[in-house]
Amino acid sequence: MLLKPYRETLALPKIPSLLVVATLARIPIAAAAVVLTLHVVTDLDRGYGAAGLVGAAATIGGSLGAPLMGRLIDRRGLRPVLVLTTVAEVIYWLVAQALPYWALLPVAVVGGFLALPAFSVARQSIAALTPESHRLPAFALDSMTTELSFMAGPALGVLIATSPAGPRVAMLTLAGGILLAGLGLWLLNPPTRAEHEAPVSAGERVARREWLKPRFVAVLAVTMAATLVLSGTDVSVVAVLRESGELGWSGLVMSLWALFSLIGGFAYGTVRRGLPVLALFAPMAMLTIPVGLGGSHWWLLALLLIPAGALCAPTITASSSAISRMIPAAARGEAMGLHNSALTVGVALGGPLAGLAIDSLGPAWGFTAVGAVGVLVALLVLPAELRRRRDTPAVPDGPDAVPAGVPSPPETARDVELASAQPASGAASGAH
Repeated sequence: MLLKPYRETLALPKIPSLLVVATLARIPIAAAAVVLTLHVVTDLDRGYGAAGLVGAAATIGGSLGAPLMGRLIDRRGLRPVLVLTTVAEVIYWLVAQALPYWALLPVAVVGGFLALPAFSVARQSIAALTPESHRLPAFALDSMTTELSFMAGPALGVLIATSPAGPRVAMLTLAGGILLAGLGLWLLNPPTRAEHEAPVSAGERVARREWLKPRFVAVLAVTMAATLVLSGTDVSVVAVLRESGELGWSGLVMSLWALFSLIGGFAYGTVRRGLPVLALFAPMAMLTIPVGLGGSHWWLLALLLIPAGALCAPTITASSSAISRMIPAAARGEAMGLHNSALTVGVALGGPLAGLAIDSLGPAWGFTAVGAVGVLVALLVLPAELRRRRDTPAVPDGPDAVPAGVPSPPETARDVELASAQPASGAASGAH
């Protein structure tokens, strides 16, 4: 029974191929930050602060470009955007490795702006390919495979960049990886609209005022705060273990932390009714605050990371699922682009925030700082969430949820087939 939601979701047409291609496509993207950092520090002989500025430039470009690329997908379809971004990003990596530092900064903004939208495309396609009853496990699978990409990408990037080949060869390798990623997505051409939704060729337009509403903004705020906590935790783990003389254990601790997230994401994908993203994020932020207490021993630090770590993937899953249900199909690309921007901005802010707290107060305070900011965001969003739940019928953020005022999509033959396979007592079977 535990694996049933995943078996049924993976039985849906095109879902397995989408997850495989998206996972592979994300690996070079996940490696980009560490390769760029090593290039600036090693090849250009600059400090980590200078490397951080280049990373920030790419982040700014990506945050601005993601919703625009999503809007182009809504208006023009997926393949033209894949061609544009694949060619642009391949050229970026080919050129960037040969540029002096002063030229790399503005070029990084352009490279980020025209980055291959592998993350948001996968989530947009999942929303189009899955019925409501299977969307939660589908997004859980997406979140777990993203974890795998981020476990493999940076490790491979460091391996190539620190080999005799050096960071420049690693950047050329990234160009090849992006080319293969874009080609794979182009060949797969996953749908961005469901069969019952108007195709891109219909030219349907939805004004932003119809979907860019307070609840959507609240979900973006929580999403940004979640990745802020996650990236700040990364920095804090390294700082605490360095302070205690156990820096060599940092790789294992981070791998265990990723494993906790994978386990949590797997468990969350099996529940019948999901939870609001705020209900998952608030405890994640609160449980991050005391993690620094385990700084004297790596194993104690790893144990203290279990509760917050287990909520990482479920939080991102819940945010993706919520957005997929509240946004009309004709604006889904732009909305998923904004969601991707929120993820990116949170990652960019978390490290510097934790670093400031670590430099000012000590390593353990990095966890406290990012966790406290997360709790503050949760408190700011809470009144809007409570007001929404008071004014609308109680519908959980799960696979059966449909936003108020939005009719359920018509059943497809696949929906009927899946429904007929459910036991009569399925509604009473609880989480499994």
